[in-house]
Amino acid sequence: MLRTNSTRRQFLKQSALAGAAVTAGLSLTRSVHAQGSGTIKVGLIGSGGRGSGAVVQALNTGKDVKFVAIGDYFKVRAQNVLNTLKAQYPEQVDVPDENVFDGFENYAGVIASEADVVLIACAAKFHPLYSKKAVEAGKHVFVEKPNAIDAAGIQTLEEAVALARQKNVSYLSGLHSRYCLSGQALVEQIHNGAIGEIRAIQSSFLRAPYGVRGAYNGITELDFQIYNQYMFHWLSGDDFIQSLVHNVDRMLWTLGKVPKAADGMGGRATSIGHQYGNVFDHHSVVFYFGEENCRLFAACRTAAGCYDSYNDDILGTKGVADWNSASIRGETNWKYSGANGYGHQEEQTALFHAIRNGERIDSGDYVINSTMTAILGQMACYTGQMISWDDLYKSKFLVKPAPEDCVAGMDPPVVPGPDGLYPVPVPGTNPWF
Repeated sequence: MLRTNSTRRQFLKQSALAGAAVTAGLSLTRSVHAQGSGTIKVGLIGSGGRGSGAVVQALNTGKDVKFVAIGDYFKVRAQNVLNTLKAQYPEQVDVPDENVFDGFENYAGVIASEADVVLIACAAKFHPLYSKKAVEAGKHVFVEKPNAIDAAGIQTLEEAVALARQKNVSYLSGLHSRYCLSGQALVEQIHNGAIGEIRAIQSSFLRAPYGVRGAYNGITELDFQIYNQYMFHWLSGDDFIQSLVHNVDRMLWTLGKVPKAADGMGGRATSIGHQYGNVFDHHSVVFYFGEENCRLFAACRTAAGCYDSYNDDILGTKGVADWNSASIRGETNWKYSGANGYGHQEEQTALFHAIRNGERIDSGDYVINSTMTAILGQMACYTGQMISWDDLYKSKFLVKPAPEDCVAGMDPPVVPGPDGLYPVPVPGTNPWF
């Protein structure tokens, strides 16, 4: 269900929860300990940096967690990660050869395995479909951000979340800021009125190019693009969705509302070359919240040799909150001084604790809202138009091809021109949806 004005009160209630995720003491249909095994088995789809990191963090939650299946488009990458994990966790890694899967269908093998929990960290295009398939199979699911890259993916995501609730299995997102203790405390201060009414927010994610892998000798054009997934919007969704979704999630949590519309600008300035695929290297978006006196200004950039920033400054009528320093200055001067766990680890710790105790974690509502908002910002930059939340959602816009249509040997949807460069979206010339 679309979360717009009609559900804003519900959204505010969910967002105000200091614990970040909704947990419920339910009698799970798949309670691994209730089955008497004493073991929680884990499978991984996508063995890149975040995927392998998620497995490590899952294994760190207890000796009762066993790694039993791995999948990746590239078998050599899956095998290399598996070998590393075996060396680090010899007593917890037991993945037989038949549980190492590759190609576009690797996800199906992992989901069909004996895994109780499926960790999904492949190219973002496939996150909605794979999470829905895993939930259909009755698995607990962790999905790295972004959880979708288009309006069609949002609808699949909604279906996955609803089904997880029906089946009483956990759905956890990689939007790990919700598990940052300093962030929880800061949001609580803001919700309690420490900075007054929020008037504006400045969010930034400015850094050098990342995930630029370049050539890989002897592979096809399709394989090259999948190997360099962050450089191609049909796989990653581009940098606003990929990076700013963290900032967006934190700020919707802070505001307790979703935007009605956005406009933006973006393009290519410095990242020129075959290795940069067809994504933008800068985006700037303004989100509007209707008649409320507040706007969210969000920008991301990937350029070497430039000023870097990763922060949110929240400006209120009584003070200013700084996310990175977890502090407030103004009528109330406050700074967080407690312990602060690592968000990636804390979310896995929470997930496996819930499973052990017959509970479930449900990130669904805030994941849908934050992901949809990031997509709205990205599309505002691509089109150069003011876009409303409702119009984008109703468009059912799909970044082609559909995930289920991706098969071995297919032609990628974008290819380089005679100059070796890939065509980049041109604002003002292509509606995109």
